[in-house]
This record gives sequence, C-alpha cells and structure tokens, in this order.
Amino acid sequence: MALKAAIVGLGRIASLLEDDPLREKPCTHAGAVAATPGLILRAGADTDGERRRLFAEKWGVPVYEDAETMLREERPRILHIATHPDSHGRYCSLAARYDVSVAVCEKPLADTLRGAKKIAALHRSGKITILTNHERRYAADYRRARTILAEGRLGPLLGVRGTLYMGKTRRLLDALWHDGTHLADAAMFLTGAVLRHRKTIAGPGGLKARNGTAYLKGTLTGPDVSSGAGRERRGAAKIPCVFEIGAGRDHLVFELEFSCERGRLRIGNGIFEVWESGESPYAGGFRSLVKTGEAFTGPTGYFSGVAADALACALEPGRVPLSSALDGLRVIRYLRSVRAWG
Repeated sequence: MALKAAIVGLGRIASLLEDDPLREKPCTHAGAVAATPGLILRAGADTDGERRRLFAEKWGVPVYEDAETMLREERPRILHIATHPDSHGRYCSLAARYDVSVAVCEKPLADTLRGAKKIAALHRSGKITILTNHERRYAADYRRARTILAEGRLGPLLGVRGTLYMGKTRRLLDALWHDGTHLADAAMFLTGAVLRHRKTIAGPGGLKARNGTAYLKGTLTGPDVSSGAGRERRGAAKIPCVFEIGAGRDHLVFELEFSCERGRLRIGNGIFEVWESGESPYAGGFRSLVKTGEAFTGPTGYFSGVAADALACALEPGRVPLSSALDGLRVIRYLRSVRAWG
C-alpha cells in the first residue's frame, strides 16, 4: 500500500514550476511524490486561496487553508514543507506531534541559526526524520562527480572555486541565501568536507548591494565522520575555497570547479567537464589540461531522488538520509558566518 504524502506551502517549488516546459521533470515536491512508486499525494495546504485552487485542479486532491487541520484529517506519513524558512521549525514540530514519520524541508533549513539548531535537535531526537531539500545530492551528475573526486583519478584536491549569478535584481546577500545554500552544500557533499568562511571581499554596499561582485574566501576541512556532526579532525587538510557571488548580471550561473594535482572537474547548470593533465602542445617540457570529452547526458533524477529517500526513511526507521537536517544546519552555520563578515 502506498504511503500518504502531503505538502504545506503550494507555491513555485511545491507545484507551479512543474509547468515550466524547459525543466527536467519532476521538478517540484508534488511532481516528485506523484512520480514515485510507493507514494501517493494525498493533500495540500496553503493560506493563499488561488494557490489552493491551482493545486487542487492540477493534482486532484483535497486542499486546506490550515496545515494542522490537514494533518489531523489526512494523517500523512510524509510531509513536504515548502513554506518560507521562518516557518519550517513550526511545521516540523507540528508534523512530529501528528506522528508524521518524515518531513522534507525546502532549503534553507531555517532563517536563523537558532531555528536550524532546533530543527536539527528534533531530527536527532528520533521523533521524526527531517530531510533538507538540497536536491543536487540526489542528482546523477553530482553523484558521478563525487565518485571521480573520491577515486583520486585527478589526484589530490588542491582548491575549489564556485560562481553564482542570479540575474539583475537580487542583492548579493539574497542570491547567497537563495542558491548559495545549494552552492555551499554541493561543495561539502562533493568533497566530504566542512565549509568554513574566513573573509568577505565586496565593493560599496557590501553584500547588500544590487550590483557588483563579492568574493567569499574560506576553507574545506575534512570532517570527523564518526562524530556524525561534522567536527573537524585535528591536523586535517584545509582546502582553499573561493565563491564569486555576482549581482546585476542579465543571466544565471551556478558552477563549481575542483582543481586537482592532475586535472580539473567542472560541474553546474548545464556543465559537466573533466580535464586531465597531458603533454603540452603549446610549450616543450610543460603539461597542459586536456578536456577528456567525458560528459553527462540524460535526466539526473534530482527531485525524484529526494522523494525516494523520504519514502525509504519512512519505511526504515533509523535510516540516515542523504540530505538530513544536520546537513542543512551546516549550511546555515556557513551562511551565518558570511553574514557576520558582510
């Protein structure tokens, strides 16, 4: 029998983006639930009447103005929380009260470090399993990139660079909060390390500017995996990491580049490149990087993977999610430290 899933917050990432003809499907919480065998989309809740109407028309399920009423009436095993981050903690607690097995929280996990800590503590308590929707962890191209780096084929990792542009209207800080969450989490996921911020370099207006560029300098340090909390090992190598956050551009860019002793890997929106060192065709006695031609084509299954992990966690109590509230907390710690510098 399929497990019941419900959604609170019926906006873009919950459902509306499923109508974008260019995006890989499924690309929303509702789309992922509907596409996952073993799950059934049972209901949705939102205070906005128009969003409730659109959701009911598209998915053919009951809708509620109040999330608690929905939980009491429908009793879902899985709750997807796609509301503003300042409400995530309240809905996670509400879900636990109504015996929901798994909550899937849209990123960022919370709007404050204190809020993120409370959600992580609830997850640790075992009352409910909480996933953070860092969907790139579930994407086939990012998993492949992680394998390439882990196998050491390109040699030891020596540096990481990320680039994030979010168009012409967002402030640098807003771009960082919106998709910088994914940039930071992907860097940590692909390296198995913890990201620490060290210094911000920005122009007039700092991170509140709506134009220009900010550079966020930090390090990626290997975690003590036995602690389960990302504690750094003594003497662990610190890999330099620089993020370029740009505002005022008329285009979007999301990209990570990993520089290794014998090559380079680039991954991002529409990008998957592997470069390896070879004898240089330009100068005798030197070596240059040559693109291997290795690419990634086909669907990544990024949102389907989130729903499948949530289902597995509901069926297997104690299972560790690929993207848990603890991973979400690490990203909030990083974002908070950047804001302190900005």
